[in-house]
Amino acid sequence: MADMLFFVVAAIAAGLAPNAWVLGGARFLMGFGVGLDLPVAMAFLAEFSRVAGKGNKAASVAAWCPAWYAATSTCYLLILGLYAILPEHQLGWLWRITLAFGAVPALVIIAVRSRYISESPVWAANQGDLEGAARILKRSYGVDAVVERGEAPTRAPRAASWRNYGVLFNATYRRRTILAATIGAASSFGYNAIIFGLPVIIASFFQQGPLTTIVASLTLNLLFAFVGGLIGVRTAPTVGAWKMTVLGHTLQFVSLIGLALIGHPGSAFFVVVAILLLGGYLFGQGFGPGSHCMTYASLSYPTSLRGIGVGFNQTLVRSASTVSLFLFPVLAAALGTKVFWVIAIAPLASLLVLLAIRWEPSGYDIDSEDYADEREEAAIAA
Repeated sequence: MADMLFFVVAAIAAGLAPNAWVLGGARFLMGFGVGLDLPVAMAFLAEFSRVAGKGNKAASVAAWCPAWYAATSTCYLLILGLYAILPEHQLGWLWRITLAFGAVPALVIIAVRSRYISESPVWAANQGDLEGAARILKRSYGVDAVVERGEAPTRAPRAASWRNYGVLFNATYRRRTILAATIGAASSFGYNAIIFGLPVIIASFFQQGPLTTIVASLTLNLLFAFVGGLIGVRTAPTVGAWKMTVLGHTLQFVSLIGLALIGHPGSAFFVVVAILLLGGYLFGQGFGPGSHCMTYASLSYPTSLRGIGVGFNQTLVRSASTVSLFLFPVLAAALGTKVFWVIAIAPLASLLVLLAIRWEPSGYDIDSEDYADEREEAAIAA
C-alpha cells in the first residue's frame, strides 16, 4: 500500500516538472516505488497461486508480462489520442500528460488493494500466525482451515538481516540465483535497448514523422509483445519456464543477428523484413525471458527468502537497464546498425547459462523448502 504513494507523487511531480532536475528527481523517486512494489507484487502472485495445473504459480507470476505490454500499449494509445487532438504548437505537452497519467492507475490500485487484498496466508503461516492464516484462507478462498494443537515443531520466522543475502548463494540456492540474475539482467539489457530505441529504429526504417513511429510502436507491442506474453502465461504450466525462455532467447538472438546483417534497409522488402525481425525479438521477449525472468526470480526461493531474492534480482535487472539506456544511444551513434551485434550478446549469454543450469521452477513446490528441515527433524524424533 505504501509503495503506491511513490507512484502517485512521482508521476504528478514529473508531469509538472519545471526543469530537467525536477524531472530527474521525480523519476528517481518513482524508481523507489518500482523497487519496493515488484518484490511485494511477485510474492503476492506466487503465494496466492496453486503449485500445479492451470493458473499455477509460474503462470500467475508470468502474467506480469502481458500486463506490462498492455500498459505500454495503453500509453501509446494515450499518446496517439493526444497527438490527434492537441494543436501542433501544444504537442510539447504530450510527455507531461503521459507521465502525469501514471498517477491514475496507481490511485485505482490503491483503492482496489485497500478493499480486496489481504496478507498472503503463506506469509502469515511463515510468520507463525497460523490463526491469521486460517482466517485469510476462509476470507479469500472459503476454506475452513483448522489449526491443530500438537507438539510438532514450529518454525520461527526468518529475522530481517543483511546476512540473509548470503543465503541466496549457499549450496541450495547459488545456481538458481545465478540463473535468475543472468536471465533478468540479459533480458533487461536487450529489451530496454530495443523498446526505448524503438522510435529511433522505426524512424530510421521509414524516414517519416512521429505519427508513423507511434502507430508502428503500438502495433509491434500489441501484435508481437503482448501476444507473446499471453502465450508465455498459457504455456507456463505445460511446457515450463525453462524451455520457453530458451526458445525466446533463441528467437531474440536470431532476430538481432538478422537486423545487424540487414543494416539500413535499402528497399521496401528489407524494410518489411526488418520490422518483422523487430517483432520477432519482441515476440520472443514476450513468451520467453520477459514472462519468465520474474518466474525465476520469484519461484527460485521459498516464502522466507522470496522478498530478498526478488529484491536482489531487481537490483541487478535495474542496473542492467540503466547501463542499456545509457549505452544504446552512444553505441547507436558510434556503430549505427552494427549496435545489434552488441545487443545480441545479451540473449546469447543467457542461453549459455540456461543450458548449463537446467532449473525448472514451474510445478515445483518451492515453499515446502521452508519446512524441509523441520519435517526431517520431526521424522528423526519419531
